[in-house]
Amino acid sequence: MEKIYLIGALRNEQVPHLGNALRDLGFDVVDDWHGTGYEADEKWREYEQIRGRNYKEALQGLAAKHIFQFDKHHLDTSDFVVMLLPAGRSGHLEFGYAIGQGKPGYILFDGEPDRYDVMYQFANDIFFDSRELLETLRKEYDC
Repeated sequence: MEKIYLIGALRNEQVPHLGNALRDLGFDVVDDWHGTGYEADEKWREYEQIRGRNYKEALQGLAAKHIFQFDKHHLDTSDFVVMLLPAGRSGHLEFGYAIGQGKPGYILFDGEPDRYDVMYQFANDIFFDSRELLETLRKEYDC
């Protein structure tokens, strides 16, 4: 069973739905990070600021290191990644890291972008319809 690391934004309510659709095809999907809630990053920042830590110091904290290692472990052990847009800086860093490790990567847009960007050519393929993504993955990975 292929393992997918599903990349997206904490605020993107479509993450668990796409995760379920991928699971229905038989994939092992890592989207557990989404369960922390859409305010996770803001709450972490508030907590660190109360402690008197700036961003650089907060990144060295136990919570930040633990969460980073969790995500990195699952990126490292995944067979490929799917990024569901919109996604922020972290998502794009995760996608670039996975591609840099030689893993296939696919991107599902949430519509035609206002701004075109040539760097999405790093992806194995891009999609504007989840059904097309799912069908491609089903064929590609014999699901």
